[in-house]
Amino acid sequence: MKSLHFLFLIGLLSVSALTNAQSATLRGVVLNEANQPITNVNITTNNGKGTITNENGFYELKIVSDVEVTVTFSHLSHRPLVAKFNLKNGQPLEFNPVLKVNVEQIATVVINTNTKQSVEGLTTISPEMIRTIKGAQPGVENILKTLPGVNISNELSTQYSVRGGNFDENLVYVNEIEVYRPFLIRSGNQEGLSFVNTDLVQNVDFSAGGFQAKYGDKLSSVLDITYRNPVAFGVRTDLSLLGGSIAAEAISKDSKFSGIVGLRYRDNSLILNNLETEGNVEPVFADAQTYLTYRFSDKFHLNFLGNISLNQYKFQPENRQTNFGTLQNPIALLVFYEGQEEDEYQTYFGAFKANYFLNDKTTLKFIGSAYHTTEQEYFDIFAQYRLGEVNTNIGDEDLGDVEFSEGIGSQLTHARNDLDALIFNAEHRGNYDTDNDATVEWSIKYTHEDIRDRLVEWEVIDSAGFSIRPPRDRESNLQPEEPFTGPLVAFENIRAFNQVKIDRLQAFLQYSKRGAIGNNEIFYNIGIRAHNWTVSGEGIESVTQTTFSPRAQFAIKPDWESDVLFRVAAGAYNQPPFYRELRDSSGTVQPNVKAQKSFHVVLGNEYSFDIWERPFKLVSEVYYKGLSEVNPYTLENVRIRYRANNNAKAYAYGLDLRLNGEFVPGTESWFSLGYLKTEENIDGRGYIARPTDQRLKFGILFQDYVPNIPDLKMYLNLVYNTGVPGGSPSYAGPYNFQFRLKDYRRADLGISYVLVNSEKTYTSKWKQALKELSLGFEIYNMFNNQNSITNTWVRDVYSQRQFAIPNFLTPRVFNVRLSARF
Repeated sequence: MKSLHFLFLIGLLSVSALTNAQSATLRGVVLNEANQPITNVNITTNNGKGTITNENGFYELKIVSDVEVTVTFSHLSHRPLVAKFNLKNGQPLEFNPVLKVNVEQIATVVINTNTKQSVEGLTTISPEMIRTIKGAQPGVENILKTLPGVNISNELSTQYSVRGGNFDENLVYVNEIEVYRPFLIRSGNQEGLSFVNTDLVQNVDFSAGGFQAKYGDKLSSVLDITYRNPVAFGVRTDLSLLGGSIAAEAISKDSKFSGIVGLRYRDNSLILNNLETEGNVEPVFADAQTYLTYRFSDKFHLNFLGNISLNQYKFQPENRQTNFGTLQNPIALLVFYEGQEEDEYQTYFGAFKANYFLNDKTTLKFIGSAYHTTEQEYFDIFAQYRLGEVNTNIGDEDLGDVEFSEGIGSQLTHARNDLDALIFNAEHRGNYDTDNDATVEWSIKYTHEDIRDRLVEWEVIDSAGFSIRPPRDRESNLQPEEPFTGPLVAFENIRAFNQVKIDRLQAFLQYSKRGAIGNNEIFYNIGIRAHNWTVSGEGIESVTQTTFSPRAQFAIKPDWESDVLFRVAAGAYNQPPFYRELRDSSGTVQPNVKAQKSFHVVLGNEYSFDIWERPFKLVSEVYYKGLSEVNPYTLENVRIRYRANNNAKAYAYGLDLRLNGEFVPGTESWFSLGYLKTEENIDGRGYIARPTDQRLKFGILFQDYVPNIPDLKMYLNLVYNTGVPGGSPSYAGPYNFQFRLKDYRRADLGISYVLVNSEKTYTSKWKQALKELSLGFEIYNMFNNQNSITNTWVRDVYSQRQFAIPNFLTPRVFNVRLSARF
């Protein structure tokens, strides 16, 4: 790993060591009005020479020297641009033109630029929207939660579930490189920053199901991120009461070398100090990322993606009071704590990606990456609780206090959990464009996972002076007739040490083609994936398994007066187990766990139309997922505990609707509605709701501005989710606990004023030095709704009942933000 850290530091420092090599060519990057690169721009000269821009908008063109040459830049969705050059022999010139869009072609541009994503069932999210609309946990996940089918019911977490899946069923790629997240995190309080740095993002595509074979072996979704290649020097910074970020980018004079670096720091004290549990909390999260590109020639480009992340969470709880029950019978849980929790997560990630453009039709890619994480979770917390009645007499001095205790108990929890994981990947990818408007893509990938895990957890529960023994304890207890002489044991005691190695070999092959049936445009894609893996380790029987996953998509755009697109996707989605899915509730690794299997069918429709002479689009999808070999699990906050046994089957079906467009001229907003039902059948006992069975979801992402003061802007991020099953206490089965948490309701509001805009001219020197400057404030959980994520189970010794006490999330919080771009 020292070599990995050294390579990362070399890459991080090299952004300032830009080369100045000479060239006798005209080169640059063609941009649109949003300063984003444009692919497939035709570049021709008056003497017949020409080229096109690549996937990064980059071009290189040799022109005749010492004479005036006319160069035309043309693209179907943009106005052509004509420029004249007269260069000396051997003279290099960087020219980065910006192509404008014709007003009358706005609707057409939307269709053309997103045609690829639409037919593939991908949702494209503007990077500027991600950077502009913040939240309690800013990032791409803050926008994803407003999409139908996506569930994030914890504003402290960046983890999300999609169409009935769990957090482990989502793929995340950055520039075709798969990225990972920490293993041990059990609550949103411990989470820090999402891997994706929004300051570096150029493009965001998301699929909630029915995705192509090239996207890997997961059951639920794909988030495909593209980091940008800089075209000029720039600096972007963002500061708030929750931390800050800064990103710098640059490109060499000959456009061969470019780099972007981002640093982020976050302190969640402002949010965590408003939770019900009072105490001293120190949540510090920081990371550094870089994406570098060197273009050795037109044919060979080398990229480097690096990340270093440090999460530290220290907590000393003091007390907590949670009121619950009904108006007629209010109950309160009052807890006094001693002890502390100390968690630390350090991750290092580095990847090289080489692109070799064999010719105009063939591209070969080679990717090598390494991910290393060291994680520790230590805590010793002693809790003494009172469960009693609340004084509801209005006018009393002790209104709201616990006046009669129904049960007195204590709880001591202990953990010393350590994990060290090292993951290597080596992959070859390629694509070939045929003469008949078709594309063949392929890949072969080897992955080695080396994981060392120590799990030491125990819990002692005392209720009214009696130690609660595990329900499955076989010691006979005939008290009070006979004295009990058995040993004292913990209510829960888990101890395990695992050394596991997993070797994977994956491959895919897919074929995509655009064509026509009469005057109707069509697109279809067929592909297949293969995944072979072997689980081995110290004291573990070596087990090898293989899966195959065929998938297909078909889309048609009828030759109708209305702009309508229909698509259908179907296929097998098998998820071979990762380490956490192999470890059962006792910490023991079960190498025979099979891949969870799912068959997806997705029917989609897109209808584009104009209202108020502005573009809108209605996207609807109906889906069904049949699952077999399901590995049941329980969900505690964001911690997933698997049974490591393929003893269940399940299904999920639903409807997703999203209407997006310019509700306010010049801005994009959308309204989302989703319905979902997902159930599982464990050991043939009948179907019950899965932990992520969220029936109804409604989301709004709305942007606006004051017409007479367009620099005064507003955004509203609103989510309503019906409640999911609230889980069950230790040793209890889910069939006995099927009640649901309360509905999740949250609205975040942000108001900002743009002090400096790059489109305006200023006389002040300090404003001339800036491209953008904005100041604003944000209100998180604007209506101060009490949302809960899980339950704390407390036993009443007198009635022998167990009460589910909700663990409430954050109340209303105010934040101030300053953003600038140089």
